[in-house]
Amino acid sequence: MQPTQVFGDILRALAEQDDELDGLLAGLDDAGWARPSRCPGWSISDVVLHLAQTDEMALASAERRFTDAATGVGNPPGAPPGANVDDLAGLAVDRDRGRPPAEVHQRWRQASAAAAKALAACEPGTRVPWVNGQLSVLTLATTRLAEHWIHTGDVAEALGRAPEATERLQPIARLAWRTLPYAFTRSGRTLGGPVAVTLTGPGGARWEFKPDEPAVTTVTGPALDFCLVAARRLDPSATALEATGPDAAAVLELVRTFA
Repeated sequence: MQPTQVFGDILRALAEQDDELDGLLAGLDDAGWARPSRCPGWSISDVVLHLAQTDEMALASAERRFTDAATGVGNPPGAPPGANVDDLAGLAVDRDRGRPPAEVHQRWRQASAAAAKALAACEPGTRVPWVNGQLSVLTLATTRLAEHWIHTGDVAEALGRAPEATERLQPIARLAWRTLPYAFTRSGRTLGGPVAVTLTGPGGARWEFKPDEPAVTTVTGPALDFCLVAARRLDPSATALEATGPDAAAVLELVRTFA
């Protein structure tokens, strides 16, 4: 499949994901917005605020003004030396918390729409700045899909809705598999060899992510489980995932969507 076609599919999936989240938010009263989400320490309002902030960052990246935007979100005032991405996100939410739900909702809607439009105007292979360096616009769009999916789940759980597997999980799972070498490097560990991942998608579809070289470690199981583990929303021991090979335990420990 050509990059342009893949890019179009990702953007359509992102729009569908945003529609799902918007549907969950529709009709919530102030008490609903204040409900604790699946994301520890954050209410539904905090989750949506975080998405608005990071969508504003994605917009700035696509428009080549990322440094200016990052000073407010990627590097908020009061950030301690050595703060990681999660720390910075928390500080940014702390800074802007307390706005009326309708304002937070509208801010996210505007930011997500503007970011999607700006990304769509770029060539998929164009390199743009992001939190941990440069990446392609295609990869940035995929990370936005992953983050929107993760936080839609955070909101859904707060409202008593169970997560559902959809075709939108496929690019998220592929992102998690493809960034495994980075995940190991980031943690100061060495990946012993290529990893192959075979997942069961919606309706029993088989999704295979295979390296060019023979795999020494393999992971199999439900796509939803794999994505939830990569999202840090489910412990591998509580899933139906099976991993074999020298890096089996480490892969399940370190895999992440890097949204």
